[in-house]
Amino acid sequence: MNILLVEDDPLIAEGLLKAFRQAGHSATHVTHGARADGMLCAYDMDLVILDLGLPDMDGVDVLRRLRSRRDRTPVLVLTARDGIEQQVIALDAGADDYLEKPFDLREFEARVRALLRRSNAQATDEVAVGILSVSPFHRSASLGTVRLELPSREYEVLEALALNSPRVVTKARLAQRLVTQGEEVGDNAVEVYVHRLRRRLKDSGLTIRTMRGVGYLLEEEG
Repeated sequence: MNILLVEDDPLIAEGLLKAFRQAGHSATHVTHGARADGMLCAYDMDLVILDLGLPDMDGVDVLRRLRSRRDRTPVLVLTARDGIEQQVIALDAGADDYLEKPFDLREFEARVRALLRRSNAQATDEVAVGILSVSPFHRSASLGTVRLELPSREYEVLEALALNSPRVVTKARLAQRLVTQGEEVGDNAVEVYVHRLRRRLKDSGLTIRTMRGVGYLLEEEG
């Protein structure tokens, strides 16, 4: 699991990173909201742990920007702010859970496990875009009743596009999918796989559209 920890308190961050390592999770730690926003634009995460009191911007603004991109990554908010009003603001902005500081590490770990279980359950659902069906759980794709025999890296790109359709997936996020497959990603690697997928989707009623300077999106034609 890839977790983004957004926390400017070094002691809290150190303790949480240790807990993640012990649980076998990969975690990236940043201390500023702008850096977190950039990471979330470029990379796929399984979970975000988000402090609200960041040095450069309010964590709620990071959360709102994330949800404005229709990114459904689970977010657990951590904050020293107390009171039901702050909790309501965070939840209305798109937080999946909320934990006030100071907190018991056991409760934190239990909430993380619950959010990851929920995320995994959602990931097993079959996603349909037009006649295309993609099953992340089985790592399979089909056009109508015809199963697509896709090499692993082509599947990674198609899955990312299907899961986010009709939203744009940045080139950097697609490149990250290829890196996780153990491939050194050159400048044109993403274009190569998109080109191959376009040929496979020919006459399917689906198209992969280039958003110049941003990335790609999968949508139904017309």
